[in-house]
Amino acid sequence: MSESIPLNVGATVLTRDAQGLLALDKPAGVLSHPNRIADQPRSLLNATYDLEQQVYRWKTPNGGARCLWLLNRLDGATSGVILLAENLELARAIRLHFAQQRVHKVYVALVHGKPAEKRALWRDVVAVEKSGGKIRTRATAGHIPAETAFQFLGHFPAAMPTSLIRLEPHTGRSHQLRVQCAKRHLPIVGDQTYGDFAKNRAFVKATGEKRLFLHSLETEFTYTLAGKRHRFRAEAPLPVEFPR
Repeated sequence: MSESIPLNVGATVLTRDAQGLLALDKPAGVLSHPNRIADQPRSLLNATYDLEQQVYRWKTPNGGARCLWLLNRLDGATSGVILLAENLELARAIRLHFAQQRVHKVYVALVHGKPAEKRALWRDVVAVEKSGGKIRTRATAGHIPAETAFQFLGHFPAAMPTSLIRLEPHTGRSHQLRVQCAKRHLPIVGDQTYGDFAKNRAFVKATGEKRLFLHSLETEFTYTLAGKRHRFRAEAPLPVEFPR
């Protein structure tokens, strides 16, 4: 089936298992799904999307009907692993894993500055506000737990000092990683909501790169379907814009 998926420009299939679970590599700037018809050209698939059922639908060249259920979301500016399922039973099983926080995810981010420590467990309480179709998260007040394992990977002391870090979220709050980085004075490069706007402008001037430097690198878990356990792992290569 992967050959017939109407992928939009830049999206690629990473892997598919025998049960019909797919991992795609979503480029930065591509939407996980359209919120309106006008968004379709910028969305993951060039197909009709049902917001209520969270499923893409399209017709194949021979007239057959195809569906892919969206299982998780990434901010439009974030790249990397995103999952879809070929049938509703599988979609429900995987969505339950996400709801119960039984999915291991790894992100890589490029941040302004240099961390004071090599490893840490970041624990915060956040407030998530949704209004007018926009989401804003605050780490200075709130009651929702947010936890992330942090690891320093490397520092790049150029004209615009930046650091590469690894982030493993143990909770899945909206904008969690971006807010937790900003709280620790390590704003993610290119973050237009929680970042350092002056440093972002200077970075673009120095490098020409305008993206949010947050990438969903790995997703791994074991799920049960029809009484059988299946292990699934997907990794999306680090984009070329990221320093090594």
